[in-house]
Amino acid sequence: MFRKILIANRGEIACRVILSAQAMGVRTVAVYSDADADARHVALADEAVHIGGPRPADSYLKGARIIEAALATGAQAIHPGYGFLSENPDFVDAVTKAGLVFIGPSAEAIRAMGLKDAAKALMQEAGVPVVPGYQGENQQTAHLAQAAQEIGYPVLIKAVAGGGGKGMRLVEDPKDFAEALASAQGEAATAFGNANVLIEKYIQRPRHIEVQVFGDGTKAVHLFERDCSLQRRHQKVIEEAPAPGMTEEMRAAMGQAAVRAAEAIGYAGAGTVEFIVDGSEGLRTDGFWFMEMNTRLQVEHPVTEAITGVDLVEWQLRVAAGEALPARQEDLTITGHAFEARLYAEDVPAGFLPATGTLHHLAFPEFARIDSGVRQGDTISPWYDPMIAKVVTYGPTRSVALARLEAALAATQVAGSVTNLDFLGALTRHEGFARGEVDTGLIARDYDALTAQPEVPMASVALAALAAVPAAGAGEAGSDAGFTLWAPLSQSVALKHGETEYDCRVARSETGWDVRVNDTRMEAEWRAGAWWIDGARAQGEALQVGAGISVFGAVTVHFTRPDPLAVEAGAGASAGLVLAPMPGLVKAVFVQAGEQVEKGARLAVLEAMKMEHTLTAGRDGTVEDVLAKAGDQVEAGAALITLADE
Repeated sequence: MFRKILIANRGEIACRVILSAQAMGVRTVAVYSDADADARHVALADEAVHIGGPRPADSYLKGARIIEAALATGAQAIHPGYGFLSENPDFVDAVTKAGLVFIGPSAEAIRAMGLKDAAKALMQEAGVPVVPGYQGENQQTAHLAQAAQEIGYPVLIKAVAGGGGKGMRLVEDPKDFAEALASAQGEAATAFGNANVLIEKYIQRPRHIEVQVFGDGTKAVHLFERDCSLQRRHQKVIEEAPAPGMTEEMRAAMGQAAVRAAEAIGYAGAGTVEFIVDGSEGLRTDGFWFMEMNTRLQVEHPVTEAITGVDLVEWQLRVAAGEALPARQEDLTITGHAFEARLYAEDVPAGFLPATGTLHHLAFPEFARIDSGVRQGDTISPWYDPMIAKVVTYGPTRSVALARLEAALAATQVAGSVTNLDFLGALTRHEGFARGEVDTGLIARDYDALTAQPEVPMASVALAALAAVPAAGAGEAGSDAGFTLWAPLSQSVALKHGETEYDCRVARSETGWDVRVNDTRMEAEWRAGAWWIDGARAQGEALQVGAGISVFGAVTVHFTRPDPLAVEAGAGASAGLVLAPMPGLVKAVFVQAGEQVEKGARLAVLEAMKMEHTLTAGRDGTVEDVLAKAGDQVEAGAALITLADE
């Protein structure tokens, strides 16, 4: 076994690898950028080496610098995690040439699966079913449009070197093909340095089911399947194992196909074979097709670990160190069910825009597995993926595991950045999802219901008002701190949530506290370690976080304390101003001064957090000024385009 390994990554996956390695008695070396000098993975590792600036290209993508760090610290092997250099065959070659071990597959195996079109051809030869489509070298628009016509709409345009939903576009009408193609090619060129695409048939009611494989370079086994159908914008949101509705016949067929795929390329280490499955008539053995193979550890690997009892990182280290496969296929079994929810800093109502911010408060329940690379007080950086944590729950049955996930999300507390926490909670309460009726279109179909902002309960406002009053905030009815002698034991509190303002007054009463919110009066009493509002135990916990107050529970409500001295800008003052929603790179500007635009027209494209975001006009008008150009790096809130006053 290795004495010391270097982890060429950051965030939660670096922490995950470090913890398993240390449990095996293996010392660890972290690498970090300027932005990650105080990061959790740096604190966890036995040693840490600075490798460059905050941009990935200046740090986590600098393979030569990472290899230097490994050699300088005496590391014997490099674990790539996922993302960054994990599927870069040139990096694998460089690691091997330096006399180090790459904890993962060979460069040849990565190359074999690196381009989707070549991988599909290879899979066809290995007897693995593939989706009908075009994977040719002719990338002319007219030729690709003709291929799409022959395949039959709807079709999916996908970057051949793609992943994570980048360079992917769904086209349902031939008239939209050319624009979607240009957009996909542009995003692919930016993300992967390769603009080539393939065209494939779009399955009408698709499910995304993937099989975890593990090989030693000759033989391979599978560790059953995961269902990753719950997606938005081609990004996974909640994953589970095993897949709902899976039959033993289907599981055997998919598992055997995945093993054939792995053995066809002499695969070593952990990998995932992803299949697109037609779920319109239940799961059947002639209704699944190879989509791609990820030649690395997957983000969602914890659900497989939960149902098999296997530590996949431990297996990676053991096989990379020269051991044989730790188990035979017949030794592997499924026990129970597991879910993983990806908690992100993102603005769901704004279309899942990635967000930044300082995590002033962060707490998780003890009964769930939490894989996270951040701690309370850390800042979500604009340079990297905005994941806060993976919340993983397990149970003897799917319904128990899902109930535990709902409870775990309700007990998760985050303040300091907008998150998708309430959205995840809404998904756990979705009736169709609870029944196992999952497909990749579920979120899009029920988007409005899943993202609806519920009315703030008066009890939540009362909890926030109580938290704002020192005498009541600690739940101690006997304390009069904050009230003056001979004055009524009453205090005013102004709260604001979104555009709604609440005028509150908190006063002592005979049994506890009298709370008035606008015209509503409530009686609050602290007993049995909780607040009771009008005789019912309050569902939530209120905490002062910075200048605001957050009420945590099944739905989180963040209140601000309005500053009476602040001067509010006139209504509509910024209606004609297009701002950068986050720090990023201006990829394109589509308008010029004097041009007439309609509401919803594309004005510019901003690249941030590895994704492209289209900025559109909020109203009809005339472009007054263009304040940014393609290639500009801008900060959040920077003015990009102005429209003339109406």
